[in-house]
Amino acid sequence: MLSVCVAFLFLCTAHLPLDSSALPFEQKGFWDFGKDIDVKELMMMMKDQEEGSADPYQPEHPTCPFGCRCDRQVVQCSDLGLGYVPYDIPADTLLLDLQSNKITEIREGDFKGLTNLYALVLRYNQISKVHPKAFLPLKRLQKLYISHNLLTSIPKNLPPSLVELRIHDNHIKKVPPFSFSGLHNMHVIEMGRNPLQNSGFEPGAFMGLKLNYLRISEAKLTGVPKDLPSSLHELHLDSNQIQAIEFVDLSQYTQLQRLGLGSNQIRHIEHGALSYLTNLRELHLDNNRLPGVPSGLPQMKYLQVVYLHSNNITNVGVDDFCPTGFGMKRVFYNGISLFDNPIRYWEVQPATFRCVTDQMAVQFGNHKK
Repeated sequence: MLSVCVAFLFLCTAHLPLDSSALPFEQKGFWDFGKDIDVKELMMMMKDQEEGSADPYQPEHPTCPFGCRCDRQVVQCSDLGLGYVPYDIPADTLLLDLQSNKITEIREGDFKGLTNLYALVLRYNQISKVHPKAFLPLKRLQKLYISHNLLTSIPKNLPPSLVELRIHDNHIKKVPPFSFSGLHNMHVIEMGRNPLQNSGFEPGAFMGLKLNYLRISEAKLTGVPKDLPSSLHELHLDSNQIQAIEFVDLSQYTQLQRLGLGSNQIRHIEHGALSYLTNLRELHLDNNRLPGVPSGLPQMKYLQVVYLHSNNITNVGVDDFCPTGFGMKRVFYNGISLFDNPIRYWEVQPATFRCVTDQMAVQFGNHKK
């Protein structure tokens, strides 16, 4: 029996990274809104939407702001050193790219007449002020990218048509009640890298939202924020200062499929705290201070990927991942990362990974002392 155990663990580790700096596998099939938007991707998306539709409106006297490029309802004015939103933007514009300029303020009439605008890119400017009526003309705006600016608050009167808001890398410290009032179509908010503490989210901050995706990574959170939308499928709270997950912290997020808690300071996950996440597919707990594998993983029927590398885990029990009975887990794991933990992996019983699709899905590796 001993030789069987050794042989199994040799197979598990023979082709796995033994360097603690190695990167883990990446689960596919989820959104990845953490990456900055590519304007070319936006153009392709709009092109796909236009196929099969009626011919777009063509103005009698086409105009294009000086220095910008205008082609097929796309106006690109990036990297021009602009200090303000230019005039003479064609009324039929669908995508307006104003990124990487020196715009400091969005004025009331900057988008007058742009009722067809689908996407507005304002990232990498110096915007600190947005007029409360600036976005009112944008009746069909779905995507607003205003990250990497100097905003200290959520802009007021965002278009009700908005689906995606990226406002990360600003100076926002507070989200008051009803900050997203009337935004019933909103599915995605990326607001990481703002100096947000838990107290910055006032009661009712997310009132009325039915989000699928929310990222508040690289902020100053010390715990899971309360009263986030219960509709969330993805919640990313990586790179904060969270130290513990209490029993009720995740109780209302039963629809979560992906939870990111990596690169925090988590030492303790209360027993039963993960029991509410009955639909979870992917769990990130890497780069924390956990002394052991959190309880409750065997009961998560759909869990496929668990990131636990770079913790203080010293022991892995035979029932830490897989249920003891048959028929309890509906899908097998296709990834468990445990490298960079002080585990004697040769002492781990082979049956520990009985509900893993194949041996290559388990990642062990050396621990930096």
